[in-house]
Amino acid sequence: MESSGRLFPALLKYWRNMRGLSQLDLGLAADVSARHISFLETGRAKPSSDMLLVLATTLQIPLREQNALLRAAGFTIRYDEPKLESLANSPVGKALGYMLHSHDPYPMVAMDWKYDLIKTNQSADKILQLFVAEPQNINTPINLLEMIFNPKLCRPFIVEWEKTAQIMLSRLHRESLTRNHDESLKLLLDKLLSFPNVPTKWRQPDFSGDCDPTLTLKLLKGEWKFSFLMTMTSFSAPQNITIEELLIESYFPLDIETELACKRLIDSI
Repeated sequence: MESSGRLFPALLKYWRNMRGLSQLDLGLAADVSARHISFLETGRAKPSSDMLLVLATTLQIPLREQNALLRAAGFTIRYDEPKLESLANSPVGKALGYMLHSHDPYPMVAMDWKYDLIKTNQSADKILQLFVAEPQNINTPINLLEMIFNPKLCRPFIVEWEKTAQIMLSRLHRESLTRNHDESLKLLLDKLLSFPNVPTKWRQPDFSGDCDPTLTLKLLKGEWKFSFLMTMTSFSAPQNITIEELLIESYFPLDIETELACKRLIDSI
């Protein structure tokens, strides 16, 4: 078939190059001969579905992209992608609700892989309401990165905005490259870069800085001042795309002033 003859070999080579592996490296890691890897990438050989998944796992390819590989090779998809609504009463949905509730009075949000907010706790709701310049300009679903970059939303209240925004944009550049076959993150990148006074040089990915697992966020508006340490976590769900792509961002107070302000904010509800 044309798809398996052209698309699968191109995708396999793309992911191998993305991981910085030679055909020999991949073969050794997956216990496959480099010669067979070469035949797969040139279309001279067609993989079995099991062989494909061994290579995909070795290359640490996201589940959504593994399904794309399976389709390209002429196989049915292997991983489910249930709608988010179906997770509400699932064990993961209940665990997420408990996590959000337990993290109050400090903010916590759950997002999809495009940074669209799915669920927030009470503290995050209050802070989003407080630190928005023009609430009428909020779009739904709320996109966390758009909130940071849009001067009509949270951007005017972010202390050291340029530093924070550049780190977030660098993260998005990395993820956009990883998901090269999906346009969603590229469109989000273009949107963020189109906002006023976003440096033109940010259009070029800059991966020279460290990719830290944490980020500091400082907010200031009148008497309200917050300093947070942000962390990003995810579930490990090897058979479920929707859960694998679920991101949880937690905010922790960096000083006593922030701790007291969060408690005061929750008490006002």
